[in-house]
Amino acid sequence: MTTVTQMKCACEPCLCIVSLENAVKKDDQYYCSEACAEGHKTMKGCGHGGCGC
Repeated sequence: MTTVTQMKCACEPCLCIVSLENAVKKDDQYYCSEACAEGHKTMKGCGHGGCGC
């Protein structure tokens, strides 16, 4: 049995890999930041350099 502890941020253009322990969870999806979780409605980018969002 494999336990997943990290996964790609659920924000489509974002390339960040997020720890499930530290992720922002919204609608059963995991995001690397509040900006990604809110769909970048009020915040641009996630703050991580070179991620693509």
